[in-house]
Amino acid sequence: MPNPTSGLLRARLLADVGGTNARFAWQSGPGEPITDVRVLPCAEYATLQDAIRVYLNDLGHGTPDAVAIAIANPITGDQIRMTNHHWSFSQSAVKAEFGFNTLRLLNDFTALALALPDLPAQELRQVGGGAAMPGAAIGLVGAGTGLGVSGLLPNGLAGWVPLEGEGGHVTLPAVTARERLVMDGLARRYGRCSAERVCSGQGILDTYGLLCEADGVVPGGAASAADVSEAALNAGNPQALEALTLFCAMLGSVAGNLALTLGARGGVYIGGGIVPRLGAWFGGSPFRARFESKGRFHGLLADIPVWVITSKQSPALLGAARALDGH
Repeated sequence: MPNPTSGLLRARLLADVGGTNARFAWQSGPGEPITDVRVLPCAEYATLQDAIRVYLNDLGHGTPDAVAIAIANPITGDQIRMTNHHWSFSQSAVKAEFGFNTLRLLNDFTALALALPDLPAQELRQVGGGAAMPGAAIGLVGAGTGLGVSGLLPNGLAGWVPLEGEGGHVTLPAVTARERLVMDGLARRYGRCSAERVCSGQGILDTYGLLCEADGVVPGGAASAADVSEAALNAGNPQALEALTLFCAMLGSVAGNLALTLGARGGVYIGGGIVPRLGAWFGGSPFRARFESKGRFHGLLADIPVWVITSKQSPALLGAARALDGH
């Protein structure tokens, strides 16, 4: 008689955990389709374990054999404490609590990088540049609750080595007087101005407030990056439009720096939740000009293609599955 739990010996729980939302999915085995995707707001759950429990109980498939969690945080040991959310946990304790045979944690942008070679063309929108050089390094940046940075380096065996770092926290370069004004204001507020302090949802909101303060304008009722974008693109608010423009310019500088550092002639990808929502407006923003504005290396940067990832389902879930596959 068949064992009804035998399928669970290969089943996988996949997760993409950011500072705002946790996305969960099910995979019945290696190479199988990723199904049952559900998004849970992090703020509604006291712990990651609570969110996992709700997803598994609602799904009703039982306890999976293996779990891969892509999370917006460096993975440096057993204890995890999220940078942009209050969740903290022990990997070994979570594994024991649920009885998982395998638990794999990796940075969320490392997981997204692992998915890049499998993204279909219809889920990418090119913003300038030429054709990618096959087998060359690839860069990845993405703005959302924070700023993620990763990439893929060729391993010399027709495969890839993903980067796991925290490039979103590098010191931000300023070019214009208004950018320096914003950086000074952010440094006063936070003690330091990293790239993430501008190139993120909170960064857009903070930039808008600082520009309003500098111009002697009372900020409107903007409470989020989405509110600032709405005021910029639909209401024509000048400080909101400048904040969004400055965000794109700074993101271009960061992406161009990454391309130079990695030699990313295989292209640069833009993930995260903010840029895809800007649609065609992003293509006309200062992003591309600042990406290429690298002095003597302008020509090299001008040839490098940039793609905005427009996938409806988080590609980091696929990357988490690939991590379980041993990639």
